[in-house]
Amino acid sequence: MKKPVLFLLLAVSVLTIHAQVGEARRDLAVGFSGGYVMNKVSFIPTIKQNYHEGKTFGMTLRYTCEKYFAALCALQIEANYTQLGWNEKIETSTNTYQRTINYLQIPFLANLGFGKERGGVKGFLAIGPQVAFALSENEKRGGGTWDLVRPNNVVQQYDLQVQRKFEYGLTGGLGLDVSTRSGHHFLLEGRYYYALSDIFKNSKKDPFGRSANGAIVGRVSYLFDVLKTRR
Repeated sequence: MKKPVLFLLLAVSVLTIHAQVGEARRDLAVGFSGGYVMNKVSFIPTIKQNYHEGKTFGMTLRYTCEKYFAALCALQIEANYTQLGWNEKIETSTNTYQRTINYLQIPFLANLGFGKERGGVKGFLAIGPQVAFALSENEKRGGGTWDLVRPNNVVQQYDLQVQRKFEYGLTGGLGLDVSTRSGHHFLLEGRYYYALSDIFKNSKKDPFGRSANGAIVGRVSYLFDVLKTRR
């Protein structure tokens, strides 16, 4: 857990240093995104899982504040509706179980880009903290007659609703931004999200000591410039 936090602090520090010595930019782009999410919940004690598959879509605001040598430095905020949860891998019967938790996620990202500002291709790194709030959830059970025979006898998760609706963690990833000279941006990006909080209570009297989301996200986005630096 310490390594992601240190990496985030380093990225924020780099942006802060750059902002003092770089070439100023005042570029503001807004737009929308959509994508695909594969999530697992890290449980202690362990629950075997396949990836839970879901959707994500939302709005993006990106403010490019400076260019430092080849690096374009920006701050980015998003509001995304995202489906997380878990899909149990039950090997002792034909039972199936899936929990879907729908979140409003708000990441605050440092964005470092390398390449063409306009009219070309730019690669970028986006990393930062993320907060979220669980809006709703649903269970799906299947596979014939339902039983509670499980390899490690962990069954407390069934019918247990999310107890901690507020969630926080770290997210980051790499992507490509293909832009036109007129200010349109088409983005392809992959991210990983690592939750630092749990969805269930984790005191000694509670059934789970850990219950945290971890998601792989693929996104496509479209942004357009509403403010552009004159050069």
